[in-house]
Amino acid sequence: MNRKVLRLAIAAIATSWLMGCVSSPDKLSRFPSGQRQSRSQTQESDRASTPIASNPSTQLVAQTEEEKTRIDVYKKASPAVVAIDIGKGHGSGFIVTPDGLVITNAHVLKDAPPVVTVILSDGTKLEADVIGFAGENLDLAAAKIRNKQNLPTLPLADPKSTQVGQTVYAIGTPLDLGLGNSYTFGIVSGIRDGGNLIQHDADINPGNSGGPLLNSEAQVIGVNTFGWVAPVTDTQGQAISRSEGSIGVNFALSIGLAQTFLVALENGEAPTTAVAEQPQPTQEPTQNVRALPIDGQPFTDALATGDPLLPNNSYYRLYAFEGKAGQQVTIEVDSQQIDPSVILLFPDRKEVIAQNDDIAANNFNAKLEATLPADGVYLVMTSAFETGEVGNYNVRALVK
Repeated sequence: MNRKVLRLAIAAIATSWLMGCVSSPDKLSRFPSGQRQSRSQTQESDRASTPIASNPSTQLVAQTEEEKTRIDVYKKASPAVVAIDIGKGHGSGFIVTPDGLVITNAHVLKDAPPVVTVILSDGTKLEADVIGFAGENLDLAAAKIRNKQNLPTLPLADPKSTQVGQTVYAIGTPLDLGLGNSYTFGIVSGIRDGGNLIQHDADINPGNSGGPLLNSEAQVIGVNTFGWVAPVTDTQGQAISRSEGSIGVNFALSIGLAQTFLVALENGEAPTTAVAEQPQPTQEPTQNVRALPIDGQPFTDALATGDPLLPNNSYYRLYAFEGKAGQQVTIEVDSQQIDPSVILLFPDRKEVIAQNDDIAANNFNAKLEATLPADGVYLVMTSAFETGEVGNYNVRALVK
């Protein structure tokens, strides 16, 4: 059945984004329609150890195949990853042509002067002209380095090659421009919006947005755009906890969108200025987190116009309960009016415990089951799969 895929399975609880120093777009309000994708899966990359080298003089530390791949990807990709200094902040980008075409996020260049400074991985500073924006609230923009040839570049992957569970690597420039490149890795945990948005758990450090998301061949599969942090309050407005970094739910725009943007640049069809003000809601949500009954008795709640919004403009509500390590939790959400989703989060450890937005192929209600990993306050987010859906739903939670 064709469905407009707009609901992002996001485990974030606040509207603060883990972004660069420059402005932070909190919504990507318009994506093309597509088929509904597979559910997010939590998988661990292969970390099977290899024997210690017999000659320690040639290999001081034993490396797994995964470690070797990580090192190789960084060596290949890092020279083409740049910092973009706009004077009052910075972001990351990457070079895609030998004469210096740089792709980055629109929010990095939206308020930039016409000429910015691009800093290569070796510290070389070059002038670059801001030449285009993707428009339609897509967080993509480009700059062109002046008078350079034979610059290092990154190859672009086939947009259809990205798969849930594959290992991915993120490179960018952290908050302090003097620190050089920052490198993280993780897996693809979901493919959203008809393949246009990649959910992954490779941390996007402050300043890293606009940098590349890479596959194991050091090819670009996406442009990192944001990650979530989670400030949370109780019903009296007192802080329950606050995550100070990414909670493992980060997003990249598919390289397919970037390729379309590159064609528009080549044809002179890309706007030379940001055509739409990027939304910047930076305040924490006004909705209180209500206590979640965990005795298995159902209660009725509703999503309504005016509730907090996820980046795809679907509404959500928040609940909290206190749990202990080893307890089993089951949470069910069902509705005749909305297609619900449910996510379980442990913010103190910046960890998504479980998430579900379909029980089965023919049952769009939601159910998750999980074992609590530690003592503490857990958060539950209910939301709707589709943009703008409102209506009543029933929640049943049992912890034992």
